[in-house]
Amino acid sequence: MPSADPWEYTLYIPNDLRAVTVARRTLRLILTMHGLIRLVDTAELLAAELVSNAVRHTKGPAALRVRWSAGVLRIGAWDADPEPPPPPGELEVPGEEGRGLALVAACADLWGWQPLARHGNRGKYVWCELSAA
Repeated sequence: MPSADPWEYTLYIPNDLRAVTVARRTLRLILTMHGLIRLVDTAELLAAELVSNAVRHTKGPAALRVRWSAGVLRIGAWDADPEPPPPPGELEVPGEEGRGLALVAACADLWGWQPLARHGNRGKYVWCELSAA
């Protein structure tokens, strides 16, 4: 049974494609330990897309943030590039490249982005939400 109490985790990651796998596995463990196993598959997919975008399209560090509050799971990725993400589907490319935000928009209940400063560095925070209901 999921906890009614809010919680939050942040995983700081280097600019390394291996970080996508680390983020997925860490998220799976977090959600399993908090009794949210039914959200794991979709949440893993969403986190992988957000973290992948953060490490593929920027040169600096990134972070995965996972927050649970009032029956809503928010997954977000911070990166050091302050430019807004392209609208979903705008970067349509054959194969798997360019599908990330379109997948996020299709699978999440809500998504968005905001400019964000972290440790004196400018960047952005791209997030999505999944409801437990």
